[in-house]
Amino acid sequence: MANEQKSRALLNERSIKVLNVEMNEVERAQKVLKILEKIYPKVAVPLNHKNVFTLLISVLLSAQCTDLNVNNVTKHIYPKYNKPKHFIKLGRKKIEKLIKSIGIFRVKAKSIYNLSKTLEKEYQGKVPNTFEDLEKLPGVGHKTASVVMSQGFGYSAFPVDTHIHRLAQRWGLTNGKNVIQTEKDLKRLFPERYWNKLHLQIIYYGREYCKARECHGISCKICTTCYPNRKKPIKTKKA
Repeated sequence: MANEQKSRALLNERSIKVLNVEMNEVERAQKVLKILEKIYPKVAVPLNHKNVFTLLISVLLSAQCTDLNVNNVTKHIYPKYNKPKHFIKLGRKKIEKLIKSIGIFRVKAKSIYNLSKTLEKEYQGKVPNTFEDLEKLPGVGHKTASVVMSQGFGYSAFPVDTHIHRLAQRWGLTNGKNVIQTEKDLKRLFPERYWNKLHLQIIYYGREYCKARECHGISCKICTTCYPNRKKPIKTKKA
C-alpha cells in the first residue's frame, strides 16, 4: 500500500514538472503562427496608396504617427500628387502645408522633397527595388525599405518596427537586444514564405489584443498560450 502511494505521488510530481516545462522558441513560434493564421487568414496593407511611390511616402509619413492619421491626410493628396515630379513642383513649403497634421511634418516634408528629387535625377522617377538603393534615399531607413520591398514589390522581407519588437519579446521569440536582432530572430524562426503576411498579422494582433498598455504579456491568447504559467507583467526593452 505504501509503495503504491509513493508511486502515485511520484507520477503526480512528474506530471506537474511536465506541465511546468516551458516551450522552446521554435514551439512558441509555431503556436504564434497557428493563432495568427486563424484570426487573420487574410490581411490588407494598412496604408492606402496608388503606386509604389505613394506607398513609400505613406510609410515615411507613418513614423511616430498612426496609419489612420496618415490615410486621412493622404486621401486628399494622392488623387492629385502621386509622382516624384509632382512633389518637386510643389516644393517643401507646400508639402509642409499638406501634411501639417502629421507629427514632425517639417522633417518629413524635407525628406519627401529631397527623395523625390533623387528619384527623378537618378532613377527616372521610379522607386528602386533593392534594399541598397532604397536605403540611400533621404529619410528612408531599413524598416521603411523593408515595407516597400515587401508590400510594394512582393520581395520576402520582415519589417520590424517598435510594436513588433515589443510583441516578439512578450512572446519569447527574441531577447529584445534591438530591432536588428529581433528581425534576425524572427526570420530564423518563421519560414520565409510567411514573412510578408506575418509582419502585418503581428501588427494587427498587437493593435487588437496585445496592446502596449494592456496585455503586459499575461492576458492575450498568444501570451497565455506561450507562457501559461506567467503571472507577473513583463517589461520589454525599447527599440
